[in-house]
Amino acid sequence: MSLFGTGALGRVVRSGVGRRRVQTVVIAVATMMAVASAVVAGSLMVAAAAPFDNAFKKQQGPHIIAQFDPAKASAAQLAKTGKLPGVTASAGPYPSTTVRPVDRSGFQLPTLTLVGRSGPDGAVDRVDLKSGRWAQKAGEVVLDASFEGPAFGIGTPMKLSDDKDAATLSIVGFAVSASKTADAWAAPAQVDALASTGTSVASQMLYRFDSASTNQQILADRKRLATSVGPGALLGTQSWLDTKRAADQGAAATVPFVMAFGALGIVMSVIIVSSVISGAVGTSLRRIGILKAIGFTPREVVRAYVAQALIPAVVGITLGVVLGNLLAVPLLSDTESVYGGVSLSVAWWVDAAVPAAALVVVALAALIPALRAGRLRTVEAIAVGRSPRTGRGQWAHRAMGMLPLPRQVTYGLATPFTHPVRTLAMLLAVAFGTVAATFAVGLTSSLNAIGTSQDPESRAAVTVTTTKAIEVAPPPPPPVGGDAGGPPPPGGSESGPSPAENSAASTSKKPKVADPAKVRAAVTSQPGTESYYGKAQSEVAVAGVSGSIQASLYEGDSRSGSYEMLSGHWITGKGQVVVPSRFLERTSTKLGDTVRVTYEKETTTLRIVGESFDTSGSQLEIHADMADFKSAEPSIFLVETKSGVSADDYAQKVAAVVQPLGGDATTSSESGQDGIILIMAAMAVLLTLMLITVAGLGVLNSVVLDTRERIHDLGICKAIGMTPRQTMGLVLASVAVIGVIGGLIGVPAGYALHHVVMPVMGRAVGTSLPSPVLDVYGPVQLLLLGLGGVVIAMLGALIPAGWAARARTATALRTE
Repeated sequence: MSLFGTGALGRVVRSGVGRRRVQTVVIAVATMMAVASAVVAGSLMVAAAAPFDNAFKKQQGPHIIAQFDPAKASAAQLAKTGKLPGVTASAGPYPSTTVRPVDRSGFQLPTLTLVGRSGPDGAVDRVDLKSGRWAQKAGEVVLDASFEGPAFGIGTPMKLSDDKDAATLSIVGFAVSASKTADAWAAPAQVDALASTGTSVASQMLYRFDSASTNQQILADRKRLATSVGPGALLGTQSWLDTKRAADQGAAATVPFVMAFGALGIVMSVIIVSSVISGAVGTSLRRIGILKAIGFTPREVVRAYVAQALIPAVVGITLGVVLGNLLAVPLLSDTESVYGGVSLSVAWWVDAAVPAAALVVVALAALIPALRAGRLRTVEAIAVGRSPRTGRGQWAHRAMGMLPLPRQVTYGLATPFTHPVRTLAMLLAVAFGTVAATFAVGLTSSLNAIGTSQDPESRAAVTVTTTKAIEVAPPPPPPVGGDAGGPPPPGGSESGPSPAENSAASTSKKPKVADPAKVRAAVTSQPGTESYYGKAQSEVAVAGVSGSIQASLYEGDSRSGSYEMLSGHWITGKGQVVVPSRFLERTSTKLGDTVRVTYEKETTTLRIVGESFDTSGSQLEIHADMADFKSAEPSIFLVETKSGVSADDYAQKVAAVVQPLGGDATTSSESGQDGIILIMAAMAVLLTLMLITVAGLGVLNSVVLDTRERIHDLGICKAIGMTPRQTMGLVLASVAVIGVIGGLIGVPAGYALHHVVMPVMGRAVGTSLPSPVLDVYGPVQLLLLGLGGVVIAMLGALIPAGWAARARTATALRTE
């Protein structure tokens, strides 16, 4: 016999599911929400590690990427390093250099690592060729697949620098290296030829080790390489652990909040399913007694009530799997292109394990009340089921009756005490719904605060530029950090536009640049100018840090455009630098230490005075005073206008002056939120609405059970003069206190959950969070969220309250 039963047992199960439509819908929706959240959380947990690991394994990625000085280590010496103890595979040496190419319109790209390789395959780092073919001769180049777009395609020419005599290469293919060993590949002879033009060329070696799973092991392997060649021959190394950390951070940030919603959904499902089945048993005592009287065994009764929970649960689980996969797609697709041939879709075992676990949870939740039904004695069940229940909650009716409130209100306030277990389930449903709402409001507010904090230029009223095409450096792709003294990080420099944005930017013509002094004079001469500061963005080199770093240089008082600070203070003058947390970690420095910064041909020593809040992944950006570099000039001026001065009018007046010079002026506007922030905020809202819906359905189910049990009492009340409006007030009053208490419990719990999850999300991307991102709740907001518990309870009780108000007196009196 199947679990759901055949014959008479099957008819009992189907009849129970059909008669209890409200309970059936409640179970289905509760399980759907829990399963959807669990599928998303599980897929993101897999995406936080498995895709990179799979791609790394498939491509035989190097544990260490090493750069050697070819003048101090010959090719023969480097080949011998591949036979050192612990080395399981090696590849190279490959000639390697850095270039800063320009596209055909003259737009300059960020610094790229160019490596000479005769083919994509090898013992280490088997590059995945996505389109086109490999570079076979001089004049050809293969780019990283992230650069592919309208401006860069097969056959597109790319000049290696903006020098007049720089070589021009034709793009013949696009490829992906999960290990980020390079941004571009060419024939070895092509890279060697660059040495004759004065370009510095190093030798790249790729190694795999038998022990390279920890930083300590990587350092030991690096030391072994350094001692195997002459002093100073090893220029630097890059660890695969840094690459993995950067690749994993995108998905890792979303895991904590989705897991929080998933946990709330699972707990609510357990509570509601248990409450539904318990209520079904409590209101079907006579039916249970009849079933036993006609020959049903206790085991069959248990199976019948468990099956009545599993049937809608199966429907909800199926819908939950589909919904979870749909919700996971935008989060997974955000990083799919990073991993080459590895597809970031929901793992099959997640779609299998989550439904199986959900079925077990639902079955266990239904089993306890079902066992109670099975243990009931036949005569007792029939007798109790036919007679009215008296005595329970009488003290509450007497106590509430003394309050100076209408009788229907006091009657409703005392009702929850009649069924303490059912009331507790309803209270927990409301509390968890309030927790979800409070957490979601805090989460979305924090995400908005993060987006705002990373766009300080939008705070200015007017932006005046030295070019007609405003050049604000967009956030770069997450590159890979290296060990101190290592080579420039593959995957692009640590600054500059992302490849996709380069593609768009490169389609515009190189703009005419106005004299910054004349643009500054135009700003200062305007009577509506309250304050302003100048800003320039460029690449700099920092001693001890591999590759170039994005630098924001400020002229004047830039406090109005400062980033949020985690410690220390914003720059206030010359000789100071503000850096993100990752800079301190990478360089093993702290506030008060000094760093040597090179801008073009100028080198100066700056003191670290502040730690800025930065969410740009592995991107490193420093903030310094422009006065430290004589050759630096601002490219934009951020202006605050005087009170009462229209920003639009001000911008038009300044534009009339600077446009003939080549500049422009526009009113500032907030840039669009980062895609992942929008996705996370939208998902938080959706999951919250689902949780609130489930909470409301939990209240609906409990009130329906209460109303059906008390329909005879309600008939008596109507017979002695209670109006339909008073009847509705009675039913709504029965959940009012539950809503208030649920709000009082849920708001502090949601507040605490927010303050636990947000720091975990911050640590996932390698930063702490400033107080403006964490302290997002206001007193009025918390009060309204507390009232949300009452709203959830009232909305859940509204339908059965209306049904009770419309019930005819005679019909109610005849109902048992």
